Amino acid sequence: MPSPRVKRKTAYHHGDLRRALINAALRLVNESGASAVTLREVARMVGVSHQAPYRHFADRAALLAAVAEEGLRALHTELSQAARNEPDVLSALRACGVTYVLFAVAHPAHFRVMNSAEASASDDPDLQAASDAVFTLLTQTIAEARVGAEGEAATLEYALAAWSVVHGLASLLVEGQLQRRPYAKKSPRELANMALDTLRRGLLTRA
Repeated sequence: MPSPRVKRKTAYHHGDLRRALINAALRLVNESGASAVTLREVARMVGVSHQAPYRHFADRAALLAAVAEEGLRALHTELSQAARNEPDVLSALRACGVTYVLFAVAHPAHFRVMNSAEASASDDPDLQAASDAVFTLLTQTIAEARVGAEGEAATLEYALAAWSVVHGLASLLVEGQLQRRPYAKKSPRELANMALDTLRRGLLTRA
């Protein structure tokens, strides 16, 4: 008499395969970079057939778009909360900058995929909407901080400057580029505040 079949246990619960695949992709990014992410490899990590990921993602680009969208939506939530907790718009702008840097340090895999070439080239509408929401929050906050200044064109120029400062610092921290510099003993929060203080004294003074 043949032995009864034992149902194979999987690492995820029914309905959670998409979540498990995204988590596996994040682990791969942390370990080897975004270029290491493939549908076959995340399927292997999760313990499903190499065809299973196609139930949720058409291809590798769709998986990375989902990772980037998730990161951007989480970042937007944290930026919005940070801004709401401040008493005035300049403080809100500063809080958004600090929050951006701290988010990158706390979620390096999301941050790398959010700013990867794949994410930039994606035409996924949900990813584009999430990216636009973050950029709109930044530009609106800057516009409010510069009441009476030169108008929309100037606001976009200042937005580029502010974004460059916080994104550049975040990238330096995530990639470990400050470890041997004079700033190495300062925390990410201290560094963000230092950079934003400099920016505020220079570009973001009220007109």
